[in-house]
Amino acid sequence: MNIQIHQKRIKEMCGTVSFKRGDSFYRAGKVFFDYYSPERCEASVKGTEDFYVTVDIEESGDLRTSCSCPTLASVRTDCQHIAAVLLAIYEHQQQGTIPIVQSDEHVDSSTKKTLTTGLLTLFRDQPKRKSGHQLHFENRQVLEVNFLCKPVKVGKGRNLLGIEMEIGHVKVENIRQFLANITEGKQSVLSKTFTFNSNHHCFQKESDDVIQHLAHVLRDEKMYVSTMTDDFDDLFSPDQLLIPPSSWEVLLSLLVKTPLVKMANKGEVFEGLVLTEKILPLKFTFGPSAGRGYHLRIKGLDHLTVLDSYHFVLYKGKFIRLEETDCKRLADLKEMLEDPKINQIEIPLEQIDYFIESVVPGLKKLGEVELPQNLSNSYRTVPLVAKLYLDRLKNRLLAGLEFQYENIVINPLENKELQKGPLLIRDVEKENQILQLMEESSFASTDSGYFLHNEELEYEFLYHVVPKLQKLVQIYATTAVRNRIFKENAIPKIRIKVKKERTNWLEFKFDMDSIPQKQIKELLSALEEKRKYYRLRNGALLSLETREFEEIQRFLQAAPVQAEDLEAGLNVPIVRGLKLLDSVEDHSTFTLEESFRQFLDTIHNPSSMKFGVPELVEPILRDYQVQGYKWLKTLAGYGFGGILADDMGLGKTLQSITYILSVLPLLRKNKHPILIVCPASLTYNWLSEIKKFAPGMQAVIIDGSKSERAAQQKQASDSDVVITSYPLLRKDIMWYEKQTYHTVFFDEAQAFKNPITQTARAVKRIQADYRFALTGTPVENSLEELWSIFHVVFPDLFQGLKEYSRLTRKQIARRVRPFLLRRLKEDVLAELPEKIESVDFVELLPEQKKLYGAYLAKLRHDTLKHLDKDTLRKNKIKILAGLTRLRQICCHPGLFVDGYKGSSAKFAQLLRIMEESKLAGRRVLIFSQFTKMLQLIGREMAIQGLPFFYLDGHTPSEERLELTNRFNEGERDLFLISLKAGGTGLNLTGADTVILYDLWWNPAVEEQAADRAHRIGQTNIVQVIKLVAKGTIEEKMNELQEKKRELIDEIIDSKDKGTSSLTEEDIREILMI
Repeated sequence: MNIQIHQKRIKEMCGTVSFKRGDSFYRAGKVFFDYYSPERCEASVKGTEDFYVTVDIEESGDLRTSCSCPTLASVRTDCQHIAAVLLAIYEHQQQGTIPIVQSDEHVDSSTKKTLTTGLLTLFRDQPKRKSGHQLHFENRQVLEVNFLCKPVKVGKGRNLLGIEMEIGHVKVENIRQFLANITEGKQSVLSKTFTFNSNHHCFQKESDDVIQHLAHVLRDEKMYVSTMTDDFDDLFSPDQLLIPPSSWEVLLSLLVKTPLVKMANKGEVFEGLVLTEKILPLKFTFGPSAGRGYHLRIKGLDHLTVLDSYHFVLYKGKFIRLEETDCKRLADLKEMLEDPKINQIEIPLEQIDYFIESVVPGLKKLGEVELPQNLSNSYRTVPLVAKLYLDRLKNRLLAGLEFQYENIVINPLENKELQKGPLLIRDVEKENQILQLMEESSFASTDSGYFLHNEELEYEFLYHVVPKLQKLVQIYATTAVRNRIFKENAIPKIRIKVKKERTNWLEFKFDMDSIPQKQIKELLSALEEKRKYYRLRNGALLSLETREFEEIQRFLQAAPVQAEDLEAGLNVPIVRGLKLLDSVEDHSTFTLEESFRQFLDTIHNPSSMKFGVPELVEPILRDYQVQGYKWLKTLAGYGFGGILADDMGLGKTLQSITYILSVLPLLRKNKHPILIVCPASLTYNWLSEIKKFAPGMQAVIIDGSKSERAAQQKQASDSDVVITSYPLLRKDIMWYEKQTYHTVFFDEAQAFKNPITQTARAVKRIQADYRFALTGTPVENSLEELWSIFHVVFPDLFQGLKEYSRLTRKQIARRVRPFLLRRLKEDVLAELPEKIESVDFVELLPEQKKLYGAYLAKLRHDTLKHLDKDTLRKNKIKILAGLTRLRQICCHPGLFVDGYKGSSAKFAQLLRIMEESKLAGRRVLIFSQFTKMLQLIGREMAIQGLPFFYLDGHTPSEERLELTNRFNEGERDLFLISLKAGGTGLNLTGADTVILYDLWWNPAVEEQAADRAHRIGQTNIVQVIKLVAKGTIEEKMNELQEKKRELIDEIIDSKDKGTSSLTEEDIREILMI
């Protein structure tokens, strides 16, 4: 171009941020020139979405630029794509070269041209769309699809279902070719004026689901039809696909969801597909023939289309479902009467008896049957009463069967003729059901009855077949047979007790009333061998297939132990015993003896334990804090670890200090101090609390430079308590792992919620007799976090993560309940002032909306692409970054948009709230995840002359404590705090208003922030205000928080708590895709 471009000029046009991003695009080789001349250039910047840039030289010598990316009126600078193109022009000018234009390919050789075109096709063509499925972020034309189903005659009396399609009111004349093209991503010419192209057209999801299934049906159609007839080519119509019966159920479930589907039958077209179980409109009428005999006329058969292969009958556009046998009979009947000359079936007089006895019962299942009076009087229809007689003789099970119709008794194994009289219409179907069950039971039969000479078959019959027969027959069993079935109410149990001589061991012992102790070992061996029954000494067969025995068997597999161990008494450590309790689903399998009940009561209600409370803190401890202290002592007494998970502000630190005071003499005697590991921001807070509640305790903080820490480590052996931070523990782990501690407390233990982090690896290496975790949020995002904490403080409770992941939430909650203590403020602090929470929904400003809409559209497009390709996990960081951008726009676009001159709706609302707070004399905490947002707020507060304190992740620990104390003493009425840095460990009861400027994914983080003010020591009502941008990602986040809040209680509270991290479903819901 005939104008010199300099980097300084590009920066002036685009701004620093866009300049840097443009430079990255250029150096990544993403700029391609489509046209280049002295006055103008056109280029594209490649990426997940291509953007097109033009640069023109005006007569004045100025540059006129444009880009296809979304822009805002409030942004006065050019975008990063323009910056990338200008930098590319600049580099060519510096090197004295001219950009290569993509379209300037002039090759004389046709061979070379073909090879080049082929190569470009291989590497530059976009993947073909195989589906016309409508995406949520869609710029293709959505086409209507009309489906028409109709029966197709494929032989005498036989029908298949066919389906036709119209797309955009254009009939698909060759449906098979169209479906093949859809599968291969090719376009289809449907008419002279319309060609379907999946790059430009799509279908609604419901319609596309049908089309995708039809593409599968296409492969099965010809094979199925070829099995029916050799002339299958004549059956195929180009515009109609035949549906094999095996494909119909799935297709039907998809078709009923589509908006436009019709059913054509017998010259009529019906809207929708209707399924019903109604009785067929058939009437079977018997009448006398002109000669000897009778005839049968059928009314209504012409109106039916029988689809016997599908087990359906079509009547006036409705699908009526029939049993397979009945449907086949109806199809055969229709085929018999297909000749229009035949309108009735003749029945010779000599066959009428058999006909009435065998055919009429079947006809009654298809429709109404009408008999002439003389026939009705000649036949008896009475109910069948079947009787089964059972006896045992010489180790054989004997059975006699009778079919009784009032006073007529029939032995089905005899071939005797019935006495003269009215013809009996027997219940052949029920008789056959009974005979089939007897035959399946492997009985041998004679003219007089049945017999069975096999114990296993006898057990199967008595326990599995007899319950089925009871619904069909009256059973009469002798005492010998009844004694064969174990009828006692005794239920197998496993008794659990605490060993007297070893109080941290449990004994499991099998017990079952009515079973002699001598036979229990044999019974358990039979169970271990997975036998179906056990024969007791009295001959009774005891079923081992009951739910109770299944639970016992599950226990045996989980132990794993030998049967004789359970019979004699299985002794295991308590922790392993608790795991065995989880091996069964029904805890009624266990009988808890008094010693074990006392153990559980002690863990659940430690206040009953007679541990002395240290005098120094006894006057200030609340009842629940005494209980928490005794809980820690109880767990330590058994050698267990645990998690003190009290709500924020309930004094976990004080309960821990009370425990330390109780073991202080032992610490000093053995020279084994207490180790406290916490976030760096809380080390001095711990020291301050120790000095406050236990001034005589010697505590040292190990921090500072390497040389300072080395000096402090030398003093540690003479200290009662050693305090350090997680980052410094990692650095000095070589020293810490050589030390021996009495107890280690891990404060804010969620610091090692991820088991693969360096912190998690480091804390496992600490040598301590007892381990406790302190955290108000043991579960923030996933149950894996709970496992990670317990794996450090009580590794025996669970095995590996793989085994843990197989446990249900109920099993996890049951196992952790004794070792996780959580109390909520509303449960234990009745005197605590109320916390009033409210949500202020704020409408984005027009400029914000425009920017938000552009970024949301881009993020939806990118996210859908990743979700479709199942690469969400790989691209989660990128997606989360996009979500963060949306959240920043909600807060204030100036957080990242270089040169943004507009304002923010939430910022304006905050200023209104601050004005009201100032007039009302409120003292306010403002939390935000974005420190730049806090700086924007602070700048405005300074302009308005409102003094404030500021705290973020860079604030030193000593200064945090000082700022907290100054605020609580009444100095300044505003505190700006970074959500992650100040959400834990601060006591700010001097505040009475908390403003959450932006949201966080997990509600626990926000609750922690709000509870900086709402905690012990607060005397005022605390107002918590959450600012939410209406109609944005923040509104969806607020809904997601509510769902997580409901789930958290499932594991970690008495009513059970657990959450899920930001899943694919969460992302779909947040982005409304």
